[in-house]
Amino acid sequence: MFRRIVVPVLILALGILPGVAAQQAPIRVACIGDSITFAASSGKREETSYPAQLQTLLGKGYEVRNFGVSGATMLRASERPYWLQKDFAAAKEFAPDIVVIMLGTNDSKPQHWNREAYARDYRDLVDEFAALPSQPKIILCRPVPAFSDAFKINNSVIVGDIIPIVDEIALEKRLPVVDAYNALLGLAANFPDGIHPDAGGCKVLAKAVAEVVKAPVVKYE
Repeated sequence: MFRRIVVPVLILALGILPGVAAQQAPIRVACIGDSITFAASSGKREETSYPAQLQTLLGKGYEVRNFGVSGATMLRASERPYWLQKDFAAAKEFAPDIVVIMLGTNDSKPQHWNREAYARDYRDLVDEFAALPSQPKIILCRPVPAFSDAFKINNSVIVGDIIPIVDEIALEKRLPVVDAYNALLGLAANFPDGIHPDAGGCKVLAKAVAEVVKAPVVKYE
């Protein structure tokens, strides 16, 4: 009788039971984006950026990493394409279970904007992450509103071109979308420079992302 009790206990202690190790591993979330994701202007970004606040909302079962790059674009043809940033390689090496993509604000600048190229490069980026061995759930984000034309960012392009492209790709590839635009549309006061949300704005953004992260997995096809 002593042996019947000890053997299962030893197996459990060694982590041999199927699924035990997998249950203990946190779900890895990679946040891909520009300065709005990086959030240098939100104060203590390690605490106030939307990825940091997303980590707080999701809890210990998740590991959220901020791979935002200030000035980054989805478009390959720009002075700072996300494709060429070290954070892009780091995000893939992270082997994420979930990837949250929010790129487009800087693409709206007149010197960058190209509708066909943006759609093509967006699809390619999604495919790049979808091909990872970790087979992540991919979540697309509509860009947040631009309340001013600071930095030459064009809200009309965001609304009239970028958001429809994001929605089109999401529908085509059966991916969930975070409506960051409407979530923050009434919060102009939380955008000190009209472009970057403060800590309060990042909190609202984090909540919007968390709702989609916790939703049932949508298989990429």
